[in-house]
Amino acid sequence: MSDIITPALVSLDEPLGTDKRAVIDALAARVTAAGRATDSAALAADAWKREQTDETGLPGGIAIPHAKSPAVTQATLAFARLKPGVDFGADDGPADLVFLIAAPATAAEEHLAVLSRLARAFIREDFTAGLRAAATPEEIVALVNDAVSDAPRAAAPAPAAAAAASATDLVVDGRPARIVAVTACATGIAHTFMAADALTAAGKKAGIDLIVEPQGSSGYKALPQQIIDDADAVIFAVDVDVRDQQRFAGKPVVRVPVKKGIEQPAVLIDEAVAAVGNPLAPRVSGNADTAAAERSESGGGSVGSAVKRSLLTGVSYMIPFVAGGGLLIALGFLFGGYEIAFNVDKVLAASTIWNLGDTPLNIYIGAVLFKIGGLSFGFLVPALAGYIAYGLADRPGIAPGFVAGAVASFMGAGFLGGIVGGLLAGLAAWWINTWDVPRWLRGLMPVVIIPLLGSIFASGLMILVLGGPIAWLTQALNNWLAGLTGAGVIILGIILGLMMCFDLGGPVNKVAYAFATANLAAGIAGDERYLQIMAAVMAAGMVPPLAMALASTVLGRNLFTEPERENGKAAWLLGAAFITEGAIPFAAADVFRVVPAMMVGGAVTGALSMAFSVTSKAPHGGVFVFFAIDSFWLWLIAIAAGVVVSAFSVVALKKFAHRRPVDAVTSGSEGVPEAVATA
Repeated sequence: MSDIITPALVSLDEPLGTDKRAVIDALAARVTAAGRATDSAALAADAWKREQTDETGLPGGIAIPHAKSPAVTQATLAFARLKPGVDFGADDGPADLVFLIAAPATAAEEHLAVLSRLARAFIREDFTAGLRAAATPEEIVALVNDAVSDAPRAAAPAPAAAAAASATDLVVDGRPARIVAVTACATGIAHTFMAADALTAAGKKAGIDLIVEPQGSSGYKALPQQIIDDADAVIFAVDVDVRDQQRFAGKPVVRVPVKKGIEQPAVLIDEAVAAVGNPLAPRVSGNADTAAAERSESGGGSVGSAVKRSLLTGVSYMIPFVAGGGLLIALGFLFGGYEIAFNVDKVLAASTIWNLGDTPLNIYIGAVLFKIGGLSFGFLVPALAGYIAYGLADRPGIAPGFVAGAVASFMGAGFLGGIVGGLLAGLAAWWINTWDVPRWLRGLMPVVIIPLLGSIFASGLMILVLGGPIAWLTQALNNWLAGLTGAGVIILGIILGLMMCFDLGGPVNKVAYAFATANLAAGIAGDERYLQIMAAVMAAGMVPPLAMALASTVLGRNLFTEPERENGKAAWLLGAAFITEGAIPFAAADVFRVVPAMMVGGAVTGALSMAFSVTSKAPHGGVFVFFAIDSFWLWLIAIAAGVVVSAFSVVALKKFAHRRPVDAVTSGSEGVPEAVATA
């Protein structure tokens, strides 16, 4: 592996641009010129996508943009020493030492292991000092080759910005604390191992027992279960879900983005030890599927990405209330007839299961189901707001968020008020949780101080200032919908269809779905406009997976890889059940042709569903809730039309829309390369 970097891949004090995108483009071009990648623009785009997910600047003037890319043919490092430095997002200023780490999409384990050893060298002061002092590219190559050799190294010192807590503070039951940690980043190459070394070094300096399990792309060696069982607390410094998380079930946990493991290892150790004696501290769930929901990322990423994650969290936690409640209401109609909506309280007040009187059994069961569903719907806006706040501030945000959502419902501000109230509550709870309070007060913060002050701030703003205007906006939207007729209804269907297919389950999709579900109760109460919107949204959301299934298994099998054809078989069922995310594997591989094709079909389906005046009393379930869909066969025709349009569109684009030649591709310093995916 001595050829992982060559002098041709080194740039010393050359002007590569004034922003990080320009530097990444220049280093990607150098990798391609050296014959180690087939497409400079594709490699740069993959590295830039990773950079937008989480900036790669590190303390000490270092940046490590990196990516696993199909365009890379050989594991490679490209290095630039910049004068002046360029901002890569580190807290302490610009980076003057930049490594582009380029790994093949199917990188062998030995390649990944070499790259991981290099990543661990970044926090060694002798290594970075040598990079700054080197006079020739050959000296850089020698330093890197020495760093990635198999020779053992002394443990790296923790970053100077994170001074370790004194050993006397890190004692549990009269002995040094025992901490286990997991580190993992999106690519599993660089940050994973740098965080592992930083935590290990900080633990050694603090005089505690700290053992780290780095979960990298080349695999991982699981810690012995006995060590985990004996640990007092867990640190998860991760950007992705922890593998086999159930091994740590019940342990107090500190969960942060992986960069904090590099930048603030001693702070994390201090927080983990403090959590040991706090009965209210978060604990690891035994369910691995909840890892993403439990992840606390209030300190990582941009404000925009944090808000986006919180909105998705809020909608995802709201859906069970809506889906369960909506299906119960639909079953109530099935048993009790549609008039049950107006008689439910009368039926339940006059009858019991033990004394039905003149009430038929099916009417009584229908009333019970309808009432339970209606009560479930009552949690819709509070749950949306509560879990938006949870997405921003973790558990301390839940109570202020639920209260703000209840206030939004009280004021008639609807789901728009729930979103605003949840964001306000989450931001307030997050800010209050950052206060530096005495240790004796920490236990009261999540159960008393944050709920009290967060509720006063968010709900007070809603009642005094924001609730009225939002309620007015909600009413104006309702009035606009009431005035839609003819072409206006069809245009609304087109807009909803485009939104449902734009990002296949992402924020735009969720906004359209939240709008439909949040107003479903009004539809069930008699306003059929909202039932039509629900039917159009569900129909359009079914189009992408069904269209990709048709395209990959019937119309254009030769245009898809074998894994895609296998995904296509599963997408039939996913689409039928209204799981739009079933199309994501296809879009991830070919976004510029799949997504536009899906949007065209979604617009067709949304328009036809609204034109046919189809209604749905169920918020989820696809064809499996046929009993809750009026004009079911017309609804199927609308779906079939969109599926056929999308399937033929994606096949045509794959046949005839090719990527421009590399020398014809242009890219701005901040944009994504202007290209279309290859056939």
